[in-house]
Amino acid sequence: MASTFDIVQHYNSLMRGDTSISAPVAAVGSLVKLIEKQRATTMLEFTMIVRTACEELKKATNNSISLSAGCDVFIQQLARTSHAQSVDECREMLIKAGSDFVQGAGKCRDNVAEFGSPFVRDDQTVLIHSYSRVLMGLLRRAVGQNKRFRVYVTESRPDQSGLRAAAELQELGVPCKVVLDSAVGYIMAKVDMVLVGAEGVVESGGLINKIGTYQIAILAKAAKKPLYALAESFKFVRLYPLSQYDLPTYRSDLLAFKDKPKDATDWQAEILKNNPVLDYTPPEYITLLFTDLGVMTPSGVSDELIKFYLD
Repeated sequence: MASTFDIVQHYNSLMRGDTSISAPVAAVGSLVKLIEKQRATTMLEFTMIVRTACEELKKATNNSISLSAGCDVFIQQLARTSHAQSVDECREMLIKAGSDFVQGAGKCRDNVAEFGSPFVRDDQTVLIHSYSRVLMGLLRRAVGQNKRFRVYVTESRPDQSGLRAAAELQELGVPCKVVLDSAVGYIMAKVDMVLVGAEGVVESGGLINKIGTYQIAILAKAAKKPLYALAESFKFVRLYPLSQYDLPTYRSDLLAFKDKPKDATDWQAEILKNNPVLDYTPPEYITLLFTDLGVMTPSGVSDELIKFYLD
């Protein structure tokens, strides 16, 4: 029965067990496993089980943007099975669609690297922010093409995820330096271009990504440096934020002023607890998007979302 299957636990085990898997892919894989185990007898029950599982997954993580994208893709596939003659037929169709999606995710990442790698040229200096699997795939391909370039990597506080990117670049033999997040303006004049990944790409073509992306984009534009964002098309999300405070991850207590504490404040703990993990970069700061569908301008995202959801 579905009640014996803990979808959140399965999702977490996928994320822990495979560092190459992204949140949307893990979400779809978990939903496939769920419907393999559940035995709904009506389409209504079947649909409710899937939708409830999606909500459970979204509530179980602080960063639900990319996970939500995977859930939305799965729900859309469910809607496309409305012509199924029975619950069993619908289940089989969804299992196939979900399994194909999971197996094809790696190909999507390869396609992004293929479309984006021509923009990396010999003797360039590249700035990257945080750690992105698809971005590292592009740089790995550029190395395989015998291109010689240098990389500045932001430390990316508070989790210092930039250190992971620097370690992988070092293994690839790419000259790299880790810079403080607050030193981006200092080194921007030495940079030829900026590359960033994405947790989600919204309808306007704007970017939801690791905190700090927005300020890097502002600095890049002021310095007239191109900023390219990399994302698989399954990270295109039906959101239209107008500011930082329209994101689903926003909480009113983030960076809010509070009454004077009675005891001394543990500022390190306070930073981790009361700072945002994501920010929103408006489309006017993004030069181009490298996706598995090709290289596109931010305005092309809404067209692709319409194609997918109205197909």
